[in-house]
Amino acid sequence: MHGKEWLEAWQIAAVYIGTVIGAGFATGREIIEFFTQYGAVGTVGVAVSGLLFTWGGMRLMVMARRIGASSYDELNRYLFGRMVSPFVTLVMTVMLAGVTAVMIAGAGAVFEEQLGWARQTGVALTLVLAFVIMLFDRKGLFGINVFVVPMIMLFSVVVFIKTVMAGELCRPDMVAADYSLKAVLSPFSYAAFNLAMAQAVLVPVACEATNERAVKRGALLGGIVLTVLLLLNHTVLLSFPHKNGYDIPMAEVVHTFFAVLYWFYVFVIYGEIFTSIIGGLFGLERQVRIWVPLRGKWLAVLLVSLFMAVSPFRYGELLSFIYPLFGYISLVLLWLLWRRQLPRQ
Repeated sequence: MHGKEWLEAWQIAAVYIGTVIGAGFATGREIIEFFTQYGAVGTVGVAVSGLLFTWGGMRLMVMARRIGASSYDELNRYLFGRMVSPFVTLVMTVMLAGVTAVMIAGAGAVFEEQLGWARQTGVALTLVLAFVIMLFDRKGLFGINVFVVPMIMLFSVVVFIKTVMAGELCRPDMVAADYSLKAVLSPFSYAAFNLAMAQAVLVPVACEATNERAVKRGALLGGIVLTVLLLLNHTVLLSFPHKNGYDIPMAEVVHTFFAVLYWFYVFVIYGEIFTSIIGGLFGLERQVRIWVPLRGKWLAVLLVSLFMAVSPFRYGELLSFIYPLFGYISLVLLWLLWRRQLPRQ
């Protein structure tokens, strides 16, 4: 049974990592926004975020398991109380819509920055493809993460090694330090935001696990891997002088240091963005269906039509505005995870 428990722990960890490593992480834009722009202080922030991912993920899943929550709505009821939880669920749904809008703009950025196509063309193609997938079973699509997440992990390690070999790692002129309040709050808002967005996946995973020990080990393994990946990508981006000029800086880093795999990496980034879009659209469809009496096909048409409206917005600008804002909103969740008592087993 011991081996089976560890296998389950690794499966939980993989789900946790796959949920947090969204397209913002894969493109590098999210890491710049929360860590790299603050230089050396951002490096300390990565370590703080890693600790919060390990502790917060474990506490969130154990709490959900002990109260028997099968959805994030039930966990919100325990954390926020019956009066406030419907409002929290509404805010989280709006946040999910905002993140999905950022991902759609990110798909447009891949087409514009890496392929030289019009941004609106990329957005339209992605939404048509997403609409087609929404009409069919989603199981096959989520299988993309089984391929995409290990590829992102492999690329993070390879690019880091290439940067070290090129002698470009963290030159002193590139590592300034920012001690502002925004820089200090950044790791807390980043961890809070990602935990809030991961709730929809982590709560049912914890509930279906064989036992609590597997859940704790899964959170621990997931937290450690996330910390290492964050640190590798942050260090590489810190060493790249032109990072702020691109919507998808990691693709430019790969192009500079590892050109032979450049197109493969662009494909992996697009795959990560696309899975994030589908995940967001399905999550929204399930929630909106409770409020709006529309059948699946028409609801998909409505959602896709609404998201066409984000095509004029640039990915980098949208992410820089929406992610930190949602991060600050999510700090309440982090505080309540700490304050609320864990129910007895």
